[in-house]
Amino acid sequence: MRRTKIVITLGPATDTPRVIEGLIKVGVDVFRLNFSHGSAEDHKNRVKLIREQAEKLNAVVGILGDLQGPKIRTQRFKNNAVKLKKGNTFVFDMALGENEGDENRVGVTYKQLSEDVSPGDTLVLDDGRLVMRVDDIEGHEVRTTVEVGGELSNNKGINLKGGGLSAPAIAEKDRKDIALAAELGLDFLAVSFPRSADDIHLARSLVREAGGRAHIVAKIERAEALGDIDAILDATDVIMVARGDLGVEIGDAELPAVQKDLINRARTANKIVITATQMMESMIQNPIPTRAEVFDVANAVLDGADAVMLSGETAVGKFPVKAVQAMSEICEVAEQHPAARKSYHRLDTQFEEVDESIAMATMYTANHLRVTAIAALTESGRTTRWMSRISSIIPIYALTSHDTTCRKTTLYRGVYPIKFHPKHENVTEINRDVMRLLNMRGKAGKGDLVIITKGDVMGVDGGTSSLKIARMEDWVE
Repeated sequence: MRRTKIVITLGPATDTPRVIEGLIKVGVDVFRLNFSHGSAEDHKNRVKLIREQAEKLNAVVGILGDLQGPKIRTQRFKNNAVKLKKGNTFVFDMALGENEGDENRVGVTYKQLSEDVSPGDTLVLDDGRLVMRVDDIEGHEVRTTVEVGGELSNNKGINLKGGGLSAPAIAEKDRKDIALAAELGLDFLAVSFPRSADDIHLARSLVREAGGRAHIVAKIERAEALGDIDAILDATDVIMVARGDLGVEIGDAELPAVQKDLINRARTANKIVITATQMMESMIQNPIPTRAEVFDVANAVLDGADAVMLSGETAVGKFPVKAVQAMSEICEVAEQHPAARKSYHRLDTQFEEVDESIAMATMYTANHLRVTAIAALTESGRTTRWMSRISSIIPIYALTSHDTTCRKTTLYRGVYPIKFHPKHENVTEINRDVMRLLNMRGKAGKGDLVIITKGDVMGVDGGTSSLKIARMEDWVE
């Protein structure tokens, strides 16, 4: 069973029941709605389609909404694109009309750009394809010299190398999309371009005010976020290593070490981590990945990422189902490496919570005893999240009566949600029901040992207080 989870982005290539069904069948765990594209009606239709197909297949999948955030872009050109040569002078004009760009200047969506940059700064456009040095600022104009030229077309992203743009992480459009996410009951909400933990706290409060219960995902894509990463980790539920804009701001050469550090920090903080951006980019056009992409996905798995993500590969690619199949196979093989099976997590830490202690004891026992499965009865999924921080090959089944908890555990590495309604209050009978369920589903059989964790009182969040080792034949005839 693949332990690393797969997140895929929805788009025109996935907008049919057949494709969504195929994606679920090959193992998609979480579907991503990109709020940068499409209308509210588009997103509603996609959520409806996913839930219909998941119900048809009796599958549990999560849905993540990804806020657009302050994506700073050029406006449009009169002829849609211009060619810029090295050494050319080019102006970003805050007062220029939306469709008035030419080979000399272009408008910008972010009108404070002229206030945020200084002479000598470097502006990077279109995910690093063009580079411009700021020469001077005069009123509403930012005058630059082209250092790396090429074609510049409409609506391309602008980054300030090294970070420092003051645009707020949550714009007015994002507030509307947060309300939509709450209305649709999304499981995860990604905050784009947060600079500090305050942005995460604001997003969470807006989600709660709108009536939503989504877990918050902090996308690490600004240089400033790296300087406040511990506070961001404390504030968020999940981080996403969003390597596109982050690479533009800090330089691509810095990314590998930063990725490894972020994954390690997230796991140490008991938070979930997704690795994203261009993981299998060539599969937008090709039916197989490059070997470099295979290495990239495998290294994310070996580093300990909970999930890996596909973007254009599934949203607009020619082979969305094949891309997921290829990624799944890479993950499964990488997980067989000894590095993915050993853990030294929290060996020297004093635990603060009883349920955390039970989770850690469970994983230590499971990894040193011939245990076939772990069955964790959980209300919120918190105990299984702690368990998932420990590297192991033993499946962790999150048994819960709550649909929201089932869907949120879809991002936890090595955790598999199962809907479970206890029929009894008696502890012995609950254990028997758990063992019967695992046996009936083929998760454990005669001679197998299963660890069961639960609280003294069912229905109490954070109450996991017991660990039981059960042998299948003692409970199932």
